[in-house]
Amino acid sequence: MSTPNATTPSGSPAAALVRTVIGLAMMAGGFYLSQHAEEIPFLAFQKALGEKGVPLDLGITTATIGVFLVLLPIIRVFYIKPLEEAILERNTQLERTFSEAEELRAEMARLRSEYEERIAQTEAEARAQIQQQIREAQQMRQQLMAEAAERAEELLARAREDIERERQKVLAELQLRVVDLSLSAAEKVVGASLDDEQNRRLVTEFIQKVEAAG
Repeated sequence: MSTPNATTPSGSPAAALVRTVIGLAMMAGGFYLSQHAEEIPFLAFQKALGEKGVPLDLGITTATIGVFLVLLPIIRVFYIKPLEEAILERNTQLERTFSEAEELRAEMARLRSEYEERIAQTEAEARAQIQQQIREAQQMRQQLMAEAAERAEELLARAREDIERERQKVLAELQLRVVDLSLSAAEKVVGASLDDEQNRRLVTEFIQKVEAAG
């Protein structure tokens, strides 16, 4: 908005002086016309209008206009100029407010865009981390299963060895018992002691042959 220009002709000191002179002249002339209206022929219509209920006093009207012209600079200084300045300041504030609102809207749009980008990036990172954790869990599961299978195989092999040792031990004890029983039975038949190293070895070899043949 353009500001009032103090150098315009209507605001110059010469124009103000002219207005004052004209105003004083109109005040004096109007007062004179009002006081001598009945003596002035062209103002006779005022009386006729008054009788019809339409009061009119051109002298007072002219004097009032003159007063306005004389007081116009004062009115301009104390009323019109402050009002124009207030309006200008208000317009400036409104323009500043609109500008700040536009800047705020742009800033909000920028922040919203950054927020959406950050959310999208966070979601992508979260998905990547979840997928990585799933892959690690699957690898750990496979590793644990492989270790468990290997451990089970070791335990099974050890159990087989223990069973085989226990079997050999039982067989040896059983073989020894059979040899003892055989020698004891043979002693009863022969009527003499046969429990010596050679006889025991012979009986043992015989039993082993029988087991091998069976």
